[in-house]
Amino acid sequence: MAIKTVRVGLIGAGRMGSFHAENLAYRVPGAILTAVADPMPGAAEKLAKALGVDKAYSDLHALLQDPDVDAVVIAAPARTHAEWVIAAANAGKHVFCEKPMAVTLDEAERAIAAAKSAGIVLQVGFNRRFDTGFAAAIAAVKAGENGTTQLSRSLTRDPGLHDPSRIPQWTIFLETLIHDFDTLLHFNHGAKPVEVYALADALVRPDFKDKGLLDTSVVTIRFDNGAIATAEANFQAVYGYDVRGEVFGSKGMLQAGHINVNNCVRYHQGGIAIETSRLDSDLLSAAYVAEMAEFARCIRTGETPRATGEDARNALEIALACIESVQLKQPVKLGAR
Repeated sequence: MAIKTVRVGLIGAGRMGSFHAENLAYRVPGAILTAVADPMPGAAEKLAKALGVDKAYSDLHALLQDPDVDAVVIAAPARTHAEWVIAAANAGKHVFCEKPMAVTLDEAERAIAAAKSAGIVLQVGFNRRFDTGFAAAIAAVKAGENGTTQLSRSLTRDPGLHDPSRIPQWTIFLETLIHDFDTLLHFNHGAKPVEVYALADALVRPDFKDKGLLDTSVVTIRFDNGAIATAEANFQAVYGYDVRGEVFGSKGMLQAGHINVNNCVRYHQGGIAIETSRLDSDLLSAAYVAEMAEFARCIRTGETPRATGEDARNALEIALACIESVQLKQPVKLGAR
């Protein structure tokens, strides 16, 4: 029987989980939030009550066994994502997983295999694909309108590094630049990355470098068609949350991304000013709703989502090559690890 309204359970009631929950409760057509789960005492109950949801679990597995849940959104800590994707698939639940889907290629492949075996929809939270600017640029590349890609770049600059002690090692590649790697793969449609070279350091908080924190990085990716791409990240852009991309091809150039809260430019005696976004959930708010709406639609129609488990695996391969490149201080051939 076709699902008319997708009943969604949330795993993880932190900042991003709460944001997804609010979207599901109020803004996503064809979906409804029916349950919240979080192991922290009281967290699920608090969020569920705020959103008028009846079911709250401290046992995440109990949510997966709930017959009133058709699909789950996984917003738990990143290093646990793969295990919850596999558990949800084994329980027959469709899965939307925040990035990264996994932190090893073996985990990624097991998650993909579990989803295929269960016949469920598996979508990964590469929200930039649902931003109108990035989506238009990717569509133009795919249609050949920009010609053959020769150079491309993507950058992520987070607005503030508030508590570096809570950031796991290699986050800059596995959780931040993973977005940029996915973007760059789609800015060069049909080409495969063959070599990665990463430079990284702790320039925002050098006092945390010996604890494994890297907060600034530039990555170069070479593709099998000769194209060269660069990805850049920094954890503290004092002017706001900054996400942009550019692809230069044989027929022209495409640019995507912005930092403005709105289109108002203020001209006054102090100069020219614009209001800037300070959170990803502000800058990309429409994209977050759109990706969740696509998840619900794919469950109802059987379509394949545009951000798949395979996409997550491909971006992860570059992220892992970056880690190896930093450790070895040299370029790394993909497929040689």
